[in-house]
Formats: sequence, C-alpha cells, structure tokens
Amino acid sequence: MQAGSKHGGDRVAEALRAHAVRFLFTLCGGHISPILAAANARGIRVIDVRDEATAVFAADAVARLTGVPGVAAVTAGPGLTNTITAVKNAQLAQSPVILIGGAAPTALQGRGALQDIDQRPLLAPHVKLVRRVRAVRELSSAIEEAFFVARDGVPGPVFIECPVDLLYDEASIRQWYAEAAGKGNSIADRALRFWLNRHARRLLRGSDAPVAPQARASSPPLASDARVSAAAEVLAKAERPLLVVGSQAIAEAARAPVVAAALAQLGAPVYLSGMARGLLGPLHPLLMRHSRRQALREADCVLLAGVPCDFRLDYGRHVRRSSTLLSANRSAREARMNRRPSVAMIGDAGHAIGAVTPSAAGRWDGWVAQLRERDDAREREIDRDAAVAGAAVNPLALLREIDRNAAPDAVFVADGGDFVATASYIVHARGPLAWLDPGAFGTLGVGAGFALGAALCRPSSEVWILFGDGACGWSLTEFDTFVRHGVPVIAVVGNDAGWTQIAREQVKLLGDDVGTVLARSAYHEVAAAFGAEGILVEREAQLPEALLRARVTARAGRPVLLNVWLDRSDFREGAISM
Repeated sequence: MQAGSKHGGDRVAEALRAHAVRFLFTLCGGHISPILAAANARGIRVIDVRDEATAVFAADAVARLTGVPGVAAVTAGPGLTNTITAVKNAQLAQSPVILIGGAAPTALQGRGALQDIDQRPLLAPHVKLVRRVRAVRELSSAIEEAFFVARDGVPGPVFIECPVDLLYDEASIRQWYAEAAGKGNSIADRALRFWLNRHARRLLRGSDAPVAPQARASSPPLASDARVSAAAEVLAKAERPLLVVGSQAIAEAARAPVVAAALAQLGAPVYLSGMARGLLGPLHPLLMRHSRRQALREADCVLLAGVPCDFRLDYGRHVRRSSTLLSANRSAREARMNRRPSVAMIGDAGHAIGAVTPSAAGRWDGWVAQLRERDDAREREIDRDAAVAGAAVNPLALLREIDRNAAPDAVFVADGGDFVATASYIVHARGPLAWLDPGAFGTLGVGAGFALGAALCRPSSEVWILFGDGACGWSLTEFDTFVRHGVPVIAVVGNDAGWTQIAREQVKLLGDDVGTVLARSAYHEVAAAFGAEGILVEREAQLPEALLRARVTARAGRPVLLNVWLDRSDFREGAISM
C-alpha cells in the first residue's frame, strides 16, 4: 500500500470523526491496522491497552460520561472473544458502545484462515445489532447505523465486523486477489481466477464514490401524556413518597442538571444508584444513603426511575404490597419485571421525572425529616465503628479519610466486592456523573478501563479507583497503559488478603474458606515496576501522609497505587445478594 493512499480504514475513521469520536480504544492487530492509522491521522486519539476487555470498558465509561457512544476496535478471533464479558456488562448497564471487530478476508472465511471464526453467534446475544460489512462502500453507512442504533430506545452496544480485505487500499486488495488467483491455465485455475476477480470487483464496486458521513439524530423515547398524568396524580396524593433513581435517568448525560433540578423541585426523599449517584451532590437534604429497605417498606408510594425490580430490590419484595408502585423506564420489560407497577411510564426515566414534578416543596418535610434522622444516626454509627483501631487499617477509617481528602471534582471508579460495597455507603459522589460502577452484571475488572475513559473525558479532575484486592488483579497490567499515555489515576487497593464478600457467607454456611484466601500481595511494587508510584500503607497512622503523597503525585501527572492493608470488618454482615 502506498503511503497516503485512500483505503477502507479512512472511511471508518471519517465516519467516527463525523460522530464526534475523540478516543479510539484498542489492542492492536493486523486485521484492524488501517482503522488505527486512519483514526490517528484524523486527530482521534488512539489509546492502546493490554487487554481487549479494558478497551471496551474504557469505551463504556466514555459513553456514560458524555452521552456519545464510546468506540473500541479489536482484532479478529481471540481479540473479539476477549471482549465478551465487557460487552455483556455494557448491555446490562444500557451503555451505548460501538465495538469494531476485524475479521479474516471475505474470500477465506470458513477455510481455516488465521483467527477466523464465525463471530456473529458469539456477539449477537449481547448487542442490539450485528452488522457484517461485505463491501467497501458500506463501511461509512455501517458506522452511521451503529451510532443510531446504540442510542435509540434502550441504549446498548453494537458490533460491526470489518473484514481485513475491505480496509486496505484498492490497489493492494486487487494485488492480493491477483496473486491468490495465480497464473495457471488449467480449467480449475481459470475458474478460481474468474471467481476471485469477480469477488474483488464486488468488494470494491462503488468504493471510488465520494462519501460524506453524517450523524443521524436520535430522540429519547417519551412516556405518553396519559401515563405521566396518572403518575403525577398518584404522587400528588401520597403522604410518604420515595424515589429510587438509577443510571437510565441520566442516559442523556447533558441533561443530568435538569433531572437534578426536577428532583429538588419535587421535594420527596431520593435514593440514588449506579451512575445516578452524585446527581444531587454529596449532601443534598433530600438525598438518603442508608436503610433503603426500611424506607421502601414505610413508603406509601414508590417511583422507580430507570430501576428494575431485580435482585437489588429483592425482586420487588422491598416495596410493600399496599403501597403504590410507579415505574419509569425505557424498557417495558424492565418496568414490569417481577412486580407490575400501578402506573408504567414507558420512556426515558429522566424526562419522566421532570414531567411528574410540579413543585411540592415543603409538603413532605416531616417524612423527609424522619428519614434524615435515621440517616444521620447511621452516619454516627459509622463514625464510631471507624474509630476502632486494629492491627492494620480499619476499612471504614480508610474510606472516611478518602472521602475527606478527595477533590471536589473527583470521579470515583468502583471495582470490587466487599470493600467497594462498603465504600458506596461512605464515600460521597461529588456530583453528577462522578461515580462509575459496573452495574447489574456485577462485573469485576472494570477498574482500569473505566478510569482510563473517565480520565480522558475529565482531564482536569482527580480520578480514583477503589479496588478490592481480588478485583485489582485484572487491572494491574494496565498501569503500563496509564504510564505510557500519561493518565494520572489514584488507585487504592483495599487489601484484606481475601475474596471477603464470598468468604463471609461461604464460611458461615459451609465451614470452608476454600478458594477465597489471597495473600498480602505487593500490588504497589507491580505498579512501580510499570513506572507508576507505588505506596504501601500498613498502619492507620500512615494514611494522611500516604493520601497526600498520592494526590501530589497524580497532580504531577503520574499514576499511583496505594496498597492498604486492611483489618477484617463485619460492616456488611448478611448483605450478600443473588
């Protein structure tokens, strides 16, 4: 291929640029090289990582924080299969991710080519659309369709398969097929030559036509006026209403302040989950953080905004039968999952909140005060528990210290089990779109990818990763990525030498800790070996200095990992969900 010549990778990159893509996450492979080179030439920042799943997790974070679908490109075969967990996580989190996958040459598929497998059945159950491109002229339209479908209705991932013989320049493609055809004169040779030449013509037909990629507008689905009016009428009569707001309420990232203002105007108490954490800021008087199950059982009207009745609400049993259940959700299936609501508003949850919220400020002050008193009492209990000293570091004290020290613009990435679930009660999300966790799939290993995407989207903000020591294992190699790309994350590993969330119930029920025991591994030394700063904290007295050092290091542009030895805690005793 001649330098500077146009090729199929250019078409892909031009379409990505037309859709305002700023970052392309990848792990390189020969099947996708033209896409990477073309994106780089057009000012799209190509971020290469050490695991394809990380590339998808990073794209997922970009999608959540900006509302623009994040994009990952991976090579064929094992490159693609390595992404499946991350793609499934995006699907269940309703995150619009575009996965571009390479593939073997079209003429060689099914004939034993390198890394050639049938990729459609692997991805189809986990994405909204599989688009297998079969001609160069279709590349741009495939990208356009992918972006539209990913955002339309219930957001989710889309997979585009781009065979390698569509991505190079026309001269190279024709040369490959000419060489494959050979020069023999037997009937079989001539037949093969005829078929390959015809195949090449089909691949390239229309590829010389100019292309001007354009983004297709996508509007959020809105609930009917009748359903919204019915829900508003129910809320108006409620004495003890309660809202539970999830990630889907801010599927349109730019509208987060509008949704927050609507919640404040309504004046009812609110529990936030997923990406909605921080929507009201860290200390809003309507925001409740503790005893959600008890509050749900006391409420006479519950509005689930972008939240299904899944395991997190005990399949709907947390809401008492005598209360009125309202649901706002883009998915009709999720709105009615396990518990049929009295009123289902099928449409965007954020818009629904705004539509049902005539000002009722002050009307439910007594109910809000009751829940606030309970929340404040729980905070005092946590303070007392955090003051208990042990041989290593009290996890509650560590999380209180992080909460006190993190910057007002900090973004928190949660990746772990027991330690991270504890953090969700103690560390306050600073504002809208400032807390990233995997979502309903409960996937471990999201940390490095989510932090990478967050740091690129918010380069002036502190980005913290809260790792359980088990989950940390997936992300350690990406400290090489952080160092190479100048991404100054602050990672804190809560190191209690075990898979504690599992061990707690397993030992109690089965009397055996098999498979749950880890070591006090030197994670900080691994990070340092990749060029990051590594800090070991063995005692609580070391915490203030260590956190200060970590923040100073990150401000200087260098990633840092704090390996904090934890004492065991019974803070979440009996909290396991399935």
